Amino acid sequence: MKKQLLLLIFSLLPLVASAHDIEVKNADGVTIYYNYTNDGKELAVTFRGDKSNSYPNEYRGNIVIPDEVTYMNRTRRVTSIGSSAFFNSSQLTSITIPNSVTSIGGYAFDECSGLKKVIVSDIAAWCGIKFGNAYSNPLRYAHHLYNDENTEIKDLVIPNSVTSIGQYAFQSCSGLTSVTIGNSVTSIGSSAFSYCSGLTSVTIGNSVTSIGESAFEGCTGLSSFTVGNSVTNIGNNAFENCYRLKKVIISDITAWCCLNFEGSNNNPLYYAQHLYSDENTEIKDLVIPNGVTSIGSYAFYYCKGLTSVTVPNSVTSIGSNAFSWCTGLTSVTIGNSLTSIGDFAFEFCSSLTSITIPNSVTSIGSSAFGYCTGLTSVTIPNSVTNIGNQAFFGTDIPTIISLIENPFTISSYTFSYNTFKNATLYVPKGTIDKYKATNGWKDFLFIEESGTTPTPPTPEKCEKPTIGYSSGKLTFASSTEGAACYYSITDSDIKSGSGSEVQLGVTYNISVFATKSGYENSETATATLCWIDATPQTEGITNGVAQIAARPVLVKTDNGFITVEGVDDRTNVSIYTTDGKQVGSTISQNNVATIATSIQPGSIAIVKIGEKAIKVVMK
Repeated sequence: MKKQLLLLIFSLLPLVASAHDIEVKNADGVTIYYNYTNDGKELAVTFRGDKSNSYPNEYRGNIVIPDEVTYMNRTRRVTSIGSSAFFNSSQLTSITIPNSVTSIGGYAFDECSGLKKVIVSDIAAWCGIKFGNAYSNPLRYAHHLYNDENTEIKDLVIPNSVTSIGQYAFQSCSGLTSVTIGNSVTSIGSSAFSYCSGLTSVTIGNSVTSIGESAFEGCTGLSSFTVGNSVTNIGNNAFENCYRLKKVIISDITAWCCLNFEGSNNNPLYYAQHLYSDENTEIKDLVIPNGVTSIGSYAFYYCKGLTSVTVPNSVTSIGSNAFSWCTGLTSVTIGNSLTSIGDFAFEFCSSLTSITIPNSVTSIGSSAFGYCTGLTSVTIPNSVTNIGNQAFFGTDIPTIISLIENPFTISSYTFSYNTFKNATLYVPKGTIDKYKATNGWKDFLFIEESGTTPTPPTPEKCEKPTIGYSSGKLTFASSTEGAACYYSITDSDIKSGSGSEVQLGVTYNISVFATKSGYENSETATATLCWIDATPQTEGITNGVAQIAARPVLVKTDNGFITVEGVDDRTNVSIYTTDGKQVGSTISQNNVATIATSIQPGSIAIVKIGEKAIKVVMK
């Protein structure tokens, strides 16, 4: 019986040793082993024998995988590299992977400690490879990517044909120094550039909407990161350990406020601490654009370069940790539409000395102003119905002004122990007994009714700015001394699309408001800048430059009046409704025409200047 069993074992040995399907020499005479896939129509590179460690170092030196293989007069494409195919090939030094490969199995290049070079000729194809796990990518050991035998890729430009950069695509490619991602890519996969330690700058185009988990984790050389306007989600640990990051560049504050950060290490500001609007302009006095309704969680977390923040009336909520650890922040001006301040929203903003919360806020989150050690006074409006645990904990505040007429229970940790024992709590007249009977508030030893201290004044409002145009320059000015003007300009001619024609309107829509620390933002001024007879000429063009005979005209609306500046004297200016009814006209004098209309604010008016007609929104 033993003899029969032994014979059976020996009879099976040849089958075990030939677990790969075929073996074929490449153009260099190196034997590569393959298995059939896709019902025998395609091939996957595999290891020799039954197990991945049956023949250690079977693959060594330089290996070039062909894109197709002919065996017994049948040609098949090589579309994958199987799991553990090159496992423990410690003497493998270079691997060339063809464009035909679309997937690489788990642990395919694990323990390839001698690998120094990965050669690919098509970056677009490489971006689309599906890697089984982190040990599938040969760059984990090689660290250097080449597009031919002699040319290393250091400044990586993702081709415009790529729409997605796959998971692990460039992980551990420390030879990269810069990455530019164009406007065709919409997503960057998890760990796509993790541990690219030589990477110093990354620029992301405006089409990218998602940056995956750990996408840039461990990029310890990264110093600058430019984020496109379309990014809406950044995954966990996307920038973990990017501790040399010094600059985050964004061109659209509105888009940044809407970003969904899933944690502190998702926001590159956690390490950079400084936000820029371009390569050379740091944002220190942050003005949230009018129109933003919510400031997302962690939006400006750890941005220590900020010194002031102005939140407009359009904002209704500030997310958790939105400004926490902004230790350089000395001034916060909040509009009158805010209803909630999230947990930890301003925690550790140690340079803040006072905060006035507007009378629209109903909820102050846990530790919203915790550890703001510079605070000397806080004013809480009557609109507040909830104050979270430790909302003002960790700082000793001498003056607390509560305008709440019907006090509700708060935690005994809402304020610090020393604040409860030493601060003066000022409350509305006739409410002192309520406060002394309400849990939390009654812990204050010193409570006084209003009249002993003045009610905080309503912030003065900045004067609405004026808009002018002269010598090719727009000018903005507010009569409020020291106020800064923040503008938005849209060009109706900047457009994209398809077709054989584009109608050019040569029109700019302008909006601007004034802001100043301690003041309420001004109302927004608007105007429309256009050019009369500004029709691009297609005849007689030399050197590709069209000659345009044009006169700039500035159109402004205010309280039913329409003012047109810059027109020739004696020019007829008429105003029409959208249904063609004329509602006013005049002849310009001193290059200005002003017409009173009955058109309601928010409605469209058509302004006809000579033969030129433009649409404006009434203010």
